[in-house]
Amino acid sequence: MNFTYEEVPIDRLEMCKEICNELMVYQKSLAYITPERFDNMTYETRLIPSVEKAQHNYLVVVKNEDEVIGYVYSNISPKEVYSSEFATFFDMESVEKTHVGCLSQFYIKDKYRQYGIGSKLFSMSMDWLKTFNEVEDYFIFVSNGNEQALEFYKRKGFFVSHAILAGFITILKNKKAENHE
Repeated sequence: MNFTYEEVPIDRLEMCKEICNELMVYQKSLAYITPERFDNMTYETRLIPSVEKAQHNYLVVVKNEDEVIGYVYSNISPKEVYSSEFATFFDMESVEKTHVGCLSQFYIKDKYRQYGIGSKLFSMSMDWLKTFNEVEDYFIFVSNGNEQALEFYKRKGFFVSHAILAGFITILKNKKAENHE
């Protein structure tokens, strides 16, 4: 296998449409709390709005030959972005700075999960997030049922902060100084 990692400019976001939609289907397949919430979650309703609301975006795809087999999307956003009609993702008072870093979407096709791709994509994202001095708080939002992802992030130094939407999403948090990855 020949894996390549490519930072993708936002004007080429469309190349992630298929794999982003695959992530939404995967998340629904694992969910045991209101899986129907995923019915309206797609590239158009999740990735595009996230990119548009963020101040800075970072997108990396990993390919095997010409096939996109995984991606990670991270961003820097004003903390208020995470308080909407859908949900308030964290206590705004708990974040001192005006912006937060978020590892927002992360997916690797199942048959490629044993090659260290996740650790590499995670490290690339965290390295990018650390370049923003105005950000101290990092968040990851994990859908219910995705225990494998939850444990992966905990091994990488994140801790469970709380759950929202009656357990539909688990919020993980880390601070810049605490991040050792």
